[in-house]
Amino acid sequence: MLGGYRIEGRRAAEIAASVERAVGGGDLEPGQLLPPMRELATQLGVNPNTVAAAYRVLRERGVIETAGRRGSRVRPAPATTGRDHIRVDVPEGVRDVSAGSPDPALLPPLAPVFAEAAARGDREPVLYGHRPVDPELERVARAGLDADAVPPGPLAVLSGSLDGVERVLAAHLKPGDTVAVEDPGWGRTLDLVPALGLRAVPVRVDDEGPLPDDVRGALADGARALIVTDRAQNPTGAAVSAPRARALRAVLAEYPETLLIEDDHGHGIVDLPLHPLAGVTRHWAFVRSVAKAYGPDLRLAVLTGDEVTVDRVRGRQRLASGWVSLLLQRAVVLLWADGASAARGVAAEYGRRRAALIGALAERGVAARGRSGMNVWVPVPDETGAVARLLHAGWAVAPGARFRLSAPPGIRITVSTLRDGEPERLADAVAAALGPAPARGYV
Repeated sequence: MLGGYRIEGRRAAEIAASVERAVGGGDLEPGQLLPPMRELATQLGVNPNTVAAAYRVLRERGVIETAGRRGSRVRPAPATTGRDHIRVDVPEGVRDVSAGSPDPALLPPLAPVFAEAAARGDREPVLYGHRPVDPELERVARAGLDADAVPPGPLAVLSGSLDGVERVLAAHLKPGDTVAVEDPGWGRTLDLVPALGLRAVPVRVDDEGPLPDDVRGALADGARALIVTDRAQNPTGAAVSAPRARALRAVLAEYPETLLIEDDHGHGIVDLPLHPLAGVTRHWAFVRSVAKAYGPDLRLAVLTGDEVTVDRVRGRQRLASGWVSLLLQRAVVLLWADGASAARGVAAEYGRRRAALIGALAERGVAARGRSGMNVWVPVPDETGAVARLLHAGWAVAPGARFRLSAPPGIRITVSTLRDGEPERLADAVAAALGPAPARGYV
């Protein structure tokens, strides 16, 4: 079962450390089954409760996972393994459409708003004990949430969407709990869940969002939380439609103790209406980031939710980072005030580029998905081969493995920087990459 490795120790901490050393050193590999607790207790001459305590510690640290009678095994994806390592190194001269970043040409200038925010900071220095949320940011953010029918609730400001998702999960769940996640879905979320000692269960996604039957199945099997991307889903571009929202709310009403987390990271770059799910379950959180619309370096997201959830998030934030810079908050207020009409234009431009690529692919017999946002998802039969062939043809795309648990293979193409004429050339390359490999002749 363990090859040549022998687990050692007499106390729970020693047994757990022995397993953890073996995993870190490669003596125990991902997916490897550990001995049943009573068997290991007999080998070590300790009480089975001691081994049970050691296994519990290992689960909490994300080293192992337990599946009932099927036993405990080393996690197939250790928490320290990031999906960002699954990438293509882009050689010089290759067109990079893999990064998932906005078009710099469509980002607003930052110097004027930061200069104005800094001037206010000079007049009214922010000191310890200052309110953690700028009142004007709170007013503008709440007005936007109200306009999108997000239920009322207190508001916190955090350092990006993932910061909000992590804090909400940590506020409610304990290691070993199960979280229903979109599959394919955002790679950072798929890494974050096991890093917190939680177990991810996949929920399939179509153009209108998570499939209700999959969500119901995950919740019926004990998932305590559900994470949904409302618009510009990464990597598929899905956006929750009104009919899908009604269906998902009906499912959530059957499981009112579910922790619901909604991510609207595409706010400001999407021309489709928001259809929030919040308000059905007892605990919920809705997080809205500014990174895609105004620049990834603006690490700011607003989060609202039920009072218990937001209070827990604020409490942990006070004990850690304290607050998000008021200078940054005030700059974002100015961007929001000046950028409403510009945001509509940016969303329309990304929509035009998305439609151009999807249309060009369709003309060549290649199916693709991309209802909103800046990414297009192309199902492929051979992910590794497609990525390699495209790289050889001068195009770097993102391997779908960065975004999948059990979903079929695919590649993600970022359309944000595509220029006129490029969608057709890229579609030619994709169609060729998905066709049969050229025959080789031998002499």
